[in-house]
Amino acid sequence: MSIAEVLQLADRLIFEGTGKHLDDLQQIVIQGVWQGKSYSQIGEECHRSESRVRDVGYRLWQILSEQLGENVNKNNFRSTIERLFINSSFINLFNHKNHHHIFNFCSPISEQPQQQPDIENKVDSTSYYEDLGIAPKINLFYGRNKELKIIHDSIFLQKSRLISVLGLSGIGKTTLVKRFVDLNSKYFDVLMWKSLRFPQPLNLLLTEIFKDFYLGNDSVNLNEETWRKFFNILRQRKCLIVLDDVQNIFTEKEFAGQYQPEYRNYKIFLKMMTEIEHQSCLILVSQEKSQEMKSLNEELYPIKLLELTGLYETELLNHQSLENPESWSTLIKLYEGNPLYLQNIADLIQDVFQGDVLSFVEQDELILTEDLKEIFNSLFDKLSNVEQKIIVEMTQQNQEFSIETLKENLSLSSTDLINGLQSLSRRYILQTNPQNKKMFQLSPIFQEYLKQGNNFDE
Repeated sequence: MSIAEVLQLADRLIFEGTGKHLDDLQQIVIQGVWQGKSYSQIGEECHRSESRVRDVGYRLWQILSEQLGENVNKNNFRSTIERLFINSSFINLFNHKNHHHIFNFCSPISEQPQQQPDIENKVDSTSYYEDLGIAPKINLFYGRNKELKIIHDSIFLQKSRLISVLGLSGIGKTTLVKRFVDLNSKYFDVLMWKSLRFPQPLNLLLTEIFKDFYLGNDSVNLNEETWRKFFNILRQRKCLIVLDDVQNIFTEKEFAGQYQPEYRNYKIFLKMMTEIEHQSCLILVSQEKSQEMKSLNEELYPIKLLELTGLYETELLNHQSLENPESWSTLIKLYEGNPLYLQNIADLIQDVFQGDVLSFVEQDELILTEDLKEIFNSLFDKLSNVEQKIIVEMTQQNQEFSIETLKENLSLSSTDLINGLQSLSRRYILQTNPQNKKMFQLSPIFQEYLKQGNNFDE
């Protein structure tokens, strides 16, 4: 067993116990103890005191003991790890499709009962599988460390089986999820990234997955046998499946989160992901929310909802060739911290203002590029007639509204009005006033779009 494999296993165990990876000194202590060195020798080599090295070692053995359910100390560390290494029920060496060896382990401490394998449809558990062919490549990533931790803790600590990452177009949902995948890929046996930009019926999606696992090439039917095979995969392997652009399976001109007839099976699928026991996770990325994406009680159901808001960090503009950094915060606030909006505006500032941000913000006008108008056109066209009436009324009056005021100004039933407000909230167009939760308001940039677009036809 190589020291690299030892460190990788120890890192996984420590991470499971603390949520943190091994630091440099912890790695040095583990390597030294594995090689039979004393704390004094390790301290001399890394220029640390013996007492410091001893304290680090003591904490490591304490965490490892808790994770493994047995006493681990400096004297038995090597023999314990070697014993676990040869225990095939605890550790497997996975062969990457590019013939790289991926070292992974399955925790012996499980809150869920062990599932008996289905011999007939057993998935090959000796190989690592990755299908990230259509996942975006992330070159730059700023902020969102809190959100990354939420996803991490939801999967590895709370054992969430369904996570929804939601927010407006361009807010950074896909970037966040891909960053999480890049950082944590080694902790999964299977990684799959599927896009619903051009949506397909659920049975075709499952057909693709079954082909990947050599469970047949024929198009599958959504019956009991198909579900049994699929959830056997999720039980036998720790899978992470990402579904991007989920909003495309919802119906336009209806309230948010209403499934198109040909995609209604996804609603059943999402419920099954949370109700059936398995060790995997499905991450949904969407611009609008459906009822199945949230749970009334996250302590009882393995569901996590993560709603992204603007990112107000000046680092967003570091690579945009812009001048006057003292004005960047103003620009970011003006465009609500949306990275996509800011990219469009940065291009405009470069083309017209030669990168001078100060000159742009001094225009004292919320300028929308044609690309931004196209984004908002698409969003507006998806709204139901009730939602359009609500936001047009709010824009004409240029103020925030309470439910009572909207009732007075709109010829809508209470049911339509309340459902319309909920739907606009599920699309992240409408927000409540932080100081007065009974008052609703539109984002200034979307209001400006409505004014410029003259979408005031009754």
